[in-house]
Order: sequence, then C-alpha cells, then structure tokens
Amino acid sequence: MIILNVPGRGAFQFEHLVSDVNGTLAVDGALLPGVAERLKAVQEHLTLHLLTADTHGKQAIIDQQLGVTAVRVKGGGEAGQKAEFVRNLGAEKVIALGQGANDALMLREAALGICVLSPEGTAVEALLAADIVVPDVTTALDLLLNPTRLVASLRR
Repeated sequence: MIILNVPGRGAFQFEHLVSDVNGTLAVDGALLPGVAERLKAVQEHLTLHLLTADTHGKQAIIDQQLGVTAVRVKGGGEAGQKAEFVRNLGAEKVIALGQGANDALMLREAALGICVLSPEGTAVEALLAADIVVPDVTTALDLLLNPTRLVASLRR
C-alpha cells in the first residue's frame, strides 16, 4: 500500500497499479529497459494488474518476464473495459498508467492517472484525462517507488 496525504487534495491509500501494456510498458511488444525491475519493486507496495489487447501477440512473453498474467481486453470498447476494471477494483485505491486513446477513461476513473509519453506516441485524450504527465514509463514507476515526489505535483 502507498499512503499519501496531499495538501488540498486529501489522503490517498493506493492498493493497485493498473497499467496498459503496449505503448506504455512496452514498444513493439517488448518491455522497455528498466521496466521489469521497477515493476517488481513496485509490487512490494501495490498489486499489479496489466490490461492489454495484445496488439503485437507477445503478451505471453511479457507475462512470463513479469510473473503476472495480463487481462486481455476484447477488441471494440477497450476504453470502457479498462475503466470498468478500475471501478471494480475500487477506483479510489487505484493508480493507472497509460498513453493511448483507449486508456483515457481508465486514467480519469482512477484516483491517480499517470500518462506517459511514449515512443509509440501519446493520445491527446490520455494526456487530458491524466492527473500527471511524465516523459516515460521509468519516470512514472520511479514516482511510485518514491511517492513523496507525487505530493509536489499534486498539491493544490
């Protein structure tokens, strides 16, 4: 669990990290450098949930590398499926990571939505739906490993 008290926003008790895979954690179906190690460290504090349409057909390899099984979202209505997943966990306990148009609702629904700028591009909808925008996924994961850094960006 990550507990944060953010001036002007209140207290947060995060229990889950929900992340898109392709474009967010991986490019062309391969994890970005440094992601696996950071995710393993984050899992000491948060339960990791991966959501993917498995665009590149390589999710089984990523699952094995991370020791998790991603939830496959069905083609069509991906954005709604991702947002519903966050709601079902209890959105007030969720940090969400994403960069695609189909991540925007998930980012908005979560108590904390983090949009990453990606080598595959970042959708404007995701950018506008997020609470924080970071230059890459390793920066996002480093924020979760050093959560007091979030306070400076989130305080009002």
